[in-house]
Amino acid sequence: MKTPFNNIVQVLQLNRWVVLSVVIVSGLVCSVSIMVVAKIHQNGLDHAFMVNGEGEVIPLQWVDQRQHLEVEALAHLERFHRWFYGLDAGSFETHMEKALWLGNNSVAEVYQQKKADGFYNRLLQYSLVQKVEHIESKIKMEGANMTFQTRIVLQIHRGAVTDTYELVTSGHLLQVERNFPHNPHGLLITDFFENSLRKLEDYESPKE
Repeated sequence: MKTPFNNIVQVLQLNRWVVLSVVIVSGLVCSVSIMVVAKIHQNGLDHAFMVNGEGEVIPLQWVDQRQHLEVEALAHLERFHRWFYGLDAGSFETHMEKALWLGNNSVAEVYQQKKADGFYNRLLQYSLVQKVEHIESKIKMEGANMTFQTRIVLQIHRGAVTDTYELVTSGHLLQVERNFPHNPHGLLITDFFENSLRKLEDYESPKE
């Protein structure tokens, strides 16, 4: 007795369903794999690990680097301008030494120009006191490039007489290695420039 052959149409239909099932399962596996890899990648971006002195691995949560860098930049500018412009006869040399750690030769050039103009000699001769009353900085970040503009309100005390001035400075910020305590924020002021200086007649200190 001859073995009956299966209907070729049925065989083709079965093969089609098998192939279709394999394709669907493969698609689902690929989709799940992509989702898992994406999740692992995101977790890798959100977390970092360090090894402490005892050899233990400690997870660290990352913060938004851009926001963190902007806060560091504002603190750096605050520190620099208070040291560079907050002066009196007894402290200006110490303040200048600290301020020059926070900028490149463009800051040193402004310092040398003021020195050549006799500003610091007048400070010593007349026992002037220059205080920084207010600092307001604006930072523009475009990738690794950071520019700033800072508005400073200065008060110069000549005995019983006090004059108030508004100074606007600008420049760039460059990321460098941290150097504690000289440069704890790891930023360097470049292209430093004093844009304008004007006397304020009726100045009221901003409320905290």
